[in-house]
Amino acid sequence: MFWLRFGVIVVCVFALKSLLKTLLRKLLKIEKVKKEFFSTNHINELHRKIDKSLRVFSAISLFTLYSVLLFYYEDFIYLFFFAIIAFTILDYIITAFFEWKYTRYPKQSILTITEMLVIVVSTIIVIQFNLLGLY
Repeated sequence: MFWLRFGVIVVCVFALKSLLKTLLRKLLKIEKVKKEFFSTNHINELHRKIDKSLRVFSAISLFTLYSVLLFYYEDFIYLFFFAIIAFTILDYIITAFFEWKYTRYPKQSILTITEMLVIVVSTIIVIQFNLLGLY
């Protein structure tokens, strides 16, 4: 039952994200930029270095936080989810900044911020209302 709920939530979030992107493209006249599906799509070399550093730092931090919370502070395990959301927000903000500052299509940053908001809000809703039934 977990995987069915998870699949429905993922499809709904993806559909909402796609709908909002399409609406914003039409309303704000944002050009469609071709991106590869599972690519990191770095804007320039500085963006690649910052993104790689953030990913390494977040992986080490999340692993350490999870280990400490799991073994010493089991009641505060929800802080792990807050850390994941914080690193997600930071990653999207860095990408949006580089899109806004260093590309020929600065309006793409609006779509990136919108995507970040949809993902973060949907994650918070799933956790808050216990939609996956994890605990």
